[in-house]
Amino acid sequence: QVQLVESGGGLVQPGGSLRLSCAVSRTIFSFYAMGWYRQAPGKQRELVAAITTGGRTNYADSVKGRFTISKDNHKNTVYLQMNSLKPEDTAVYYCRADSFESIEYWGQGTQVTVSS
Repeated sequence: QVQLVESGGGLVQPGGSLRLSCAVSRTIFSFYAMGWYRQAPGKQRELVAAITTGGRTNYADSVKGRFTISKDNHKNTVYLQMNSLKPEDTAVYYCRADSFESIEYWGQGTQVTVSS
């Protein structure tokens, strides 16, 4: 059994920061990639940032320079540091893990609202 639990979402003013955490119930070495996705009302779920087992990262163009994905292998946790937040960053943010067993896992999501 694998569970992903996101935390850290909330309400923040434009220009503010949030740090999202995704706690995974088993070693993250069993996943070839982990990432953060988001979905705003009326829009498709989109990739925000991803990180591979080896530490390679990629980001959506809209968040480059503002968001940073990282991981702590010992804590089995993936983070998304979000700085300089904009209203258009408002969405439900989901953690995703793709395993070497060809299984895709998703967290329940955490709401991020950027508003003044």
